[in-house]
Amino acid sequence: MTLTPSAKRLAASAAGVALAAAATVALAPAASATPALPSPVACNGCWQPNVHTSWNWVLSTVPSAPFRNVQMYDVDGFNNTAANVSALHSAGIKAVCYLSAGTYENWRPDASQFPSSVLGSGNGWPGEKWLDVREIQKSHSVLRTIMDARLDMCKQKGFDMVELDNVDGYTNSTGFPLTAADQLYFNATLADDSHARGLSVLQKNDDEQIPQLLPYFDGALNEQCNQYKECTTAQNGDYGYDQYVAAGKPVFQAEYKLATSSFCSKDNANDFNGVRFDINLDDKTFQPCR
Repeated sequence: MTLTPSAKRLAASAAGVALAAAATVALAPAASATPALPSPVACNGCWQPNVHTSWNWVLSTVPSAPFRNVQMYDVDGFNNTAANVSALHSAGIKAVCYLSAGTYENWRPDASQFPSSVLGSGNGWPGEKWLDVREIQKSHSVLRTIMDARLDMCKQKGFDMVELDNVDGYTNSTGFPLTAADQLYFNATLADDSHARGLSVLQKNDDEQIPQLLPYFDGALNEQCNQYKECTTAQNGDYGYDQYVAAGKPVFQAEYKLATSSFCSKDNANDFNGVRFDINLDDKTFQPCR
């Protein structure tokens, strides 16, 4: 499924995470083979949302008018057409193109283009598998060609921004010995490729790499950082979504289990754009903090 990206992260068992970590340690000398990070590409003319930007996240359906009174809708990039994006724009709403960048989904129209060599372990959802994001480091990367074609699709449909999901495979049991450096290179490369197309881009989860990824992304989207007490640098030590706010970039924060009364005051104090959703992201239980 594509509808519950946070649950994908949480679905990995503790044993699986430990196994992945052990594999990474065992292959540590190979980490030097990861290319240096590319320089951040400027996003000239891109939409740059304000720190305070109201939003809605609808992945289970294609939203239709009348839309909620918010400034931004985050919707599925494949299922929504150019006409759907135009309808949002006509209502004065910016449109974000949801894509799963770190997993293979067997129902997508480009599924046959993924070579079997990049398909790893299941991520807990039927039809989905983790991708070997190291493949993007090749000079003629098939994975980059696929992802760039998806970004072209978002651009052609008129989207303003991209949300790249599942870009934290290195912290999960993917079936590949992914390192933090591998993930950074993958994430930064796709952020640059988004900017090259005039699309701003959101960092999705991958909390620990916020300091390194901040120059590449135009905002961040997090799930359940209040539930797991991992929202701020004060909580984590070295990284936190407050670093995005300090840079003048918005944080879109979603909770699924907590009541708004238990987290909205915190999100508001942190200048996050907090919202409570049902985990299916179907618009029926949308509860904004502001």
